[in-house]
Amino acid sequence: MEAAMKLARQYFLEIKPAQKQRTRFISRDQSYHGITLGALAVGGHQGRREKFEPLLTKVVSRIAPCNEYRGKRPGETNEKYVARLAHELDEEFKKVGPDTVCAFIAEPIVGAAQGCVPAIPGYFKAVAAVCKKYGALLIFDEVMCGMGRSGTLHAWEQEGVAPDIQTIGKALGGGYQPIAGLLINHKVVNGLKSGTGVFVHGHTYQGHPAACAAALEVQRIIQEESLLPNVRTMGALLSEGLKKRIGNHPNVGNIRGRGLFWGVEFVANKKTLASFPPERHVAMELSELGLGNKYNIQVYPGQGSDGGVKGDHIIISPAFNIKSDEVKWIVDTFGRLVDDYFANLVV
Repeated sequence: MEAAMKLARQYFLEIKPAQKQRTRFISRDQSYHGITLGALAVGGHQGRREKFEPLLTKVVSRIAPCNEYRGKRPGETNEKYVARLAHELDEEFKKVGPDTVCAFIAEPIVGAAQGCVPAIPGYFKAVAAVCKKYGALLIFDEVMCGMGRSGTLHAWEQEGVAPDIQTIGKALGGGYQPIAGLLINHKVVNGLKSGTGVFVHGHTYQGHPAACAAALEVQRIIQEESLLPNVRTMGALLSEGLKKRIGNHPNVGNIRGRGLFWGVEFVANKKTLASFPPERHVAMELSELGLGNKYNIQVYPGQGSDGGVKGDHIIISPAFNIKSDEVKWIVDTFGRLVDDYFANLVV
């Protein structure tokens, strides 16, 4: 994400005529784009930002996320919700100065900050149109949701919109070696070519050959073993199983996701959507309970899906080559875990 931000800025310095006034970024509340200072600044995860606020750049502003469960008003259609969010982005461009913004940054499926929240149909086409209107770039952070996790190689393929810059990471190397990277469209490449032709960026361990070899092998296996169709098929089983097993649980507010990237949000009151007090650490406690011998299951806990501080959720994201009997085990085991945890919860 640091590279993506720097590249967006440099693009506007390289094109003819240069647009040196473009120094700002717009992102979304309840987002997370990394823990380094630049990435933390464009993120909207309050808990992870809090200690470092004085160090973070102030050239970032944020708008509301696209979260049907939490953000859509009663009786509001998808079309009206999309229009409202696109209008908010348009107004933010006007507020900060349309010609000062380098890029709008978003995760196609929000991971750690909200727990696998996809956008509703038409949202990303609408925000892409706003970016195009004002000449800003569109950056998609697919470090968590990309490279097959959502059922297609890139999550944006399901949105009908391609970004100018895309970050990739976790599923790129399958966890075998630390590796991440950028994908860049022709417009940005040609912009640099028209200028210096050199991207001013670098890290000590970039281009690590062992990490690149591992990532290449992972991608070869995904293709040769047809794992993306398996992600879609097993993802449908996982979704259906979770909704059937725990969908009616009084403390399960929402089950959402795509492919093999699913989140469950927990609530204290299902009718009002009221969350548990953040100091209760419901998601963390549930995940820790799951590690015991009674369950032997690991889920990814998070907080902040309700306004940035409140809101407990977990992520379930099994391996791409999972089989149907293993999906059933996950559903059954996680169902028992949810039942047992909330049966003994004292608030």
